[in-house]
Amino acid sequence: MSDQKPGFFKRLFGAATPDQPSPPPVPTPPEAPAGAFGAPAIAPDRAPEAEAAPALVASQAPAPASAAPPATEPRSWWRKLKEGLSRSSSQIGQGIVDLFTKRKLDEAALEDLEDILVRADLGVAAATRITEAVGKGRYDKEIDPGEVKAILAAEVERTLAPVARPLVVDATKKPFVILVIGVNGSGKTTTIGKLAAKLTAQGRSVLLAAGDTFRAAAIEQLKIWAARTGAAIVARDQGADAAGLAFDALKNAQESGADIVLMDTAGRLQNRKELMDELEKVVRVMKKIDAEAPHAVLLVLDATVGQNALQQVEIFSRVAGVTGLVMTKLDGTAKGGILVAIADRFGLPVHFIGVGEGVDDLEPFQARDFARAIAGLE
Repeated sequence: MSDQKPGFFKRLFGAATPDQPSPPPVPTPPEAPAGAFGAPAIAPDRAPEAEAAPALVASQAPAPASAAPPATEPRSWWRKLKEGLSRSSSQIGQGIVDLFTKRKLDEAALEDLEDILVRADLGVAAATRITEAVGKGRYDKEIDPGEVKAILAAEVERTLAPVARPLVVDATKKPFVILVIGVNGSGKTTTIGKLAAKLTAQGRSVLLAAGDTFRAAAIEQLKIWAARTGAAIVARDQGADAAGLAFDALKNAQESGADIVLMDTAGRLQNRKELMDELEKVVRVMKKIDAEAPHAVLLVLDATVGQNALQQVEIFSRVAGVTGLVMTKLDGTAKGGILVAIADRFGLPVHFIGVGEGVDDLEPFQARDFARAIAGLE
């Protein structure tokens, strides 16, 4: 191989040899600490254990008939994840197959691969790392598309493993206050309901705070979730002051001995200063009740927005001190790779991902499962 090869080829292959070994395996992350709200990765096609029935019946609203979820054939989380990421994996996988079938590896092929990964929203940094890993020691040789997918999965897992961390609920902080924020339509209220179902099933007492006072539908939706999960709820009429509701909710939780407060907020665009100012006010009022509240600030991101999610993370982190992320709607987009770009840029914990509307379609984030699903591997 010549060192006179210009451009990307020279940068990539300057010291590579055909026998250069593959990158070392991704280290296994440490076990979650005590109190972590998460679960180990589910092996492919292994059905998860059924959740325990909710331990509490403390809702202030009767459960409407429509609240009962329909009976469906259970699928393993791996199968849901793989199907949910099928749009993303199909776009990437088909591009890899078209590019590398019966073709020797050269500079043009690697540049085309980098373009495929960037278009899938993995970000330039990750696309460059993956492309370099594919090219090492393989120049002027045919490479099987399956091998490229395996390298892709390994590099994505390497990027995501450090941020795949469970949400830790500190039992010494009672109530443990979780503030849920995000833009309009990201899935905040539904995410709160799903989290409430998981937490009450663990035997924790949960209070929901209907802080999206802009939308009457959001208040009613949270009341349904409270009835369904056995959580208590503090709600006011549409148009009420969100900061005042936060004050009442924390006081109520202290007096009732609730373990956890899940605080909903109105959706707000990250470029609307007056709405972001209101969010800052909610945080200030919480601190009047408990100087350490909120103990966790979850930013819910809609995967379908792609690169715009990067700006959301940046601005919401500055205003509200985001401590962790929840990525929803991965089943509705070919832009699932944006999670890799977010991990590269911010390194914030990713606690949960969602691939559907059902209560079991939100699960703790596992880097290996996600990486293999987006690469289209079993």
